[in-house]
Amino acid sequence: MDKHHTTTRKTSRRAALAALLAATAVTGAALTGCGAGDAKDGGTKADGGAATARAGKKILWLGDSIAGAEAPPLAAALKASGVEFKNASSDGGGTIVEGDKMSAPIAKDTWKGLAKNIDAFHPDVIAYQITTYDWGSAEQQRASYEKLARTAQDAGAELVIVSAPPFKIDDFYKKFAGAIASAPKAAKEVADRSGGKVRFLDASALWGTDAGAAKAQRSSDGIHSCQQGSAAFAKWLTGKLGSAYGFTPAAPEKWAAGSWTSDARYGKLGCR
Repeated sequence: MDKHHTTTRKTSRRAALAALLAATAVTGAALTGCGAGDAKDGGTKADGGAATARAGKKILWLGDSIAGAEAPPLAAALKASGVEFKNASSDGGGTIVEGDKMSAPIAKDTWKGLAKNIDAFHPDVIAYQITTYDWGSAEQQRASYEKLARTAQDAGAELVIVSAPPFKIDDFYKKFAGAIASAPKAAKEVADRSGGKVRFLDASALWGTDAGAAKAQRSSDGIHSCQQGSAAFAKWLTGKLGSAYGFTPAAPEKWAAGSWTSDARYGKLGCR
């Protein structure tokens, strides 16, 4: 394919994505799920709502490759909202659950990376999306999420745990189905017992619970999301974070058609 056709395809894709998000910004239903929420009192809109007087937060994003596919538009949306963002997700890993002999080495690497990122980035908020590798018993999951909460508190940061989207339970994941199902329940229990120090966000408000449904917006592999699904998540999560931490999320037209849409990871997923 020649350069002209490639450029035209990228332009059309960005225009379509921007139009989709602009339309949903009016209806407020398709992308926000159940109440993304407005900024708390004290946020002052500026530049069309792109930044506020209370912006300036620093958000560290953790998770696996699903979180990685969501990171490009999330970075764009938060930057447009006046918030610093660092993607610390990990393809093929990212879990913090020190469960079975398969997940424990992955978790060990994640904890090492987290310590380095805390020292270098000094986040105000650590946002962890539950991974497809959070294997172990419910007790092990709770212990790991509690450890993450203590780590965040020691770093002067707040912790947000986001449930994973529904994804295809293939032959690889089948034997871990029980742990995959118990992880969000364990995370919610930790949040409920934290006295407000940990927030749990249930992303089923956006994705639903059926990985095969159109609402889940999975790519052809049934696990990751393409540009539109990732942008939907960015809009939803930025709304939730803005409501919790006092900044006004930038309107989708400020970021939805950016260069992030051509990120190489989407090509590897077969996204158009």
